[in-house]
Amino acid sequence: MIDYRSPTPEDGPALDAMARKIWLETFEPFTSPENIAAYFAEAYGPDGKLIRDLANPDVMWRIACDGAEIVGYAKLVPPFLPDPAMTAGAVQLSQLYVAGSHHGAGIAHVLMDWATDAARMQGAAALLLTVYEANPRAIRFYEKRGFVHIGDYDFPVGDQVDRDLIMRLAL
Repeated sequence: MIDYRSPTPEDGPALDAMARKIWLETFEPFTSPENIAAYFAEAYGPDGKLIRDLANPDVMWRIACDGAEIVGYAKLVPPFLPDPAMTAGAVQLSQLYVAGSHHGAGIAHVLMDWATDAARMQGAAALLLTVYEANPRAIRFYEKRGFVHIGDYDFPVGDQVDRDLIMRLAL
């Protein structure tokens, strides 16, 4: 049985390790070791953005646990996309990760339901996200959930710039 809850600071190291593992499973084939190292130095570890965001009151989290193991999470943030017209009245889903061992168990749907409900409770008119263009599984999931592609976003990974699709769900 999967348990869903808000993370605590004590969850930080396990959440960080899980996010790193999923990131590598998803993006390592497209990224050089040097760019992975540069991205990880910024995003993960005790001083990384993921751990810092656990203490940020503007960031909302939901984690999925299978026993003591964190197997998924969703993270809502104030929009960081550069176009104010696109982000007005919106909340952004920064990450939705599910461990490969738990794909197909419905965890992504539960986390997306939470994200949608949390955005609505904040009074948001839309939920935004970005997704790597070479991640067809995620793109199909978001499209089935009603998201539409509204633009592109340059996502830096070290000195590499990936094209992410900006997707929007009207709430």
